[in-house]
Amino acid sequence: MADKATLTYNGKTYELPVVVGTENEAAIDIQHLRAESGLITLDDGYANTGSCISNITFIDGEQGILRYRGYPIEELAEYSTFVETAYLLITGELPNARQLAEFKALLNEHQFIHENMRHHFEGFPADAPPMAILSAMLNTLGCFEPAVARPSDEPNFLASAARLLSKVRAIAAASYRKSMGLPINYPRFDLSYTANFWHLMFCMPNAPCEPDPDIVRALDMIFILHADHEQNCSTSTVRMVASSQANLYASVAAGVCALWGPLHGGANMAVIEMLEGIRARGESVPAFVAKVKDAHARLMGFGHRVYKNFDPRAKIIKQACDRVLSRLGIRDPLLDIAMELEEVALRDPYFIERKLYPNVDFYSGIIMRAAKIPLSMFPVLFAIGRMPGWIANWREVHLNPKARIYRPRQVYNGPTKRPYTMLAARG
Repeated sequence: MADKATLTYNGKTYELPVVVGTENEAAIDIQHLRAESGLITLDDGYANTGSCISNITFIDGEQGILRYRGYPIEELAEYSTFVETAYLLITGELPNARQLAEFKALLNEHQFIHENMRHHFEGFPADAPPMAILSAMLNTLGCFEPAVARPSDEPNFLASAARLLSKVRAIAAASYRKSMGLPINYPRFDLSYTANFWHLMFCMPNAPCEPDPDIVRALDMIFILHADHEQNCSTSTVRMVASSQANLYASVAAGVCALWGPLHGGANMAVIEMLEGIRARGESVPAFVAKVKDAHARLMGFGHRVYKNFDPRAKIIKQACDRVLSRLGIRDPLLDIAMELEEVALRDPYFIERKLYPNVDFYSGIIMRAAKIPLSMFPVLFAIGRMPGWIANWREVHLNPKARIYRPRQVYNGPTKRPYTMLAARG
């Protein structure tokens, strides 16, 4: 492959370096294009723009490949845990037994939030969106632990990451408990990361309560599958904010705000809302599918912007979804509609030809519905799962000796220069 690309414009030829990644992805380096030619590139939505060189996650959308630090998502989902996967993303390597034990100890040590922070939840109205509370409280967390917000001492970075990973569960669960008028729970030292989250969400202080292992494993898998996904909207936001040298908490709080959008972290909510609409109208699945084909209805949870054939995460989580529904013996009209819709989509030529396969949002929405997770908490679980990827990307920006503040250009298309008109003359 040539190491240069040429651009001819206005009678002049410019040579542009070609950068090739470890998976043979090639990119034209245009960093000096404007200085040399006066040109910028226009890529609305950054769909074809590489914003950085990263060592964290690799995606091949055409082949349906997702790897964290080189490890296939299929193997991590089968053999790993969310805590082990988080360590991998943050540090670059899988932990050995001692390292994993030390990381778990850090998560346990830092899982309590400052007692004064508990009073901050009282300032939110009962119906406040949990994502709004999560973002605000993550910023507040940085105020209570300023030394951790900007971890400059690299040997202690893992402790800083563990603090954030551990406390985000307590903040997320407390936002739900506050909305329900329930007492805020304290975490337990004897439970795993994900089981502790379930405990914080649902257990009552005056009754014995043990998380269901099938639900815990399914939620842990959701966290693993969402832990990172290259330069998506929220991760790019974290890097954008981090490039200004904003602290870790401010950067991930911005990531939460980006994730909140219905086209990103709200996608699995949209799946359930679609199913609820079908049920409320008393509509049959074939009738709804016919409306989708006629472009009179939106199909949520099918297809993916990046994956052109199938979402590799969906193949993994479908098995977990089937297992959870089978073992729990759940009967839910919405889940029945979902399963019928899945069956139709997987055999109908219309969906097959357009590669509209169920994606990870479709199955994760079903699992969280089965696990009694409230709809408003769906994107919050997404945020908890994505936290290791955000931390890893913040750190990558922080450690880059050549890092500059992100500053995209634009093509201006507004009015050209015009004189100021005095107020009295404006009519």
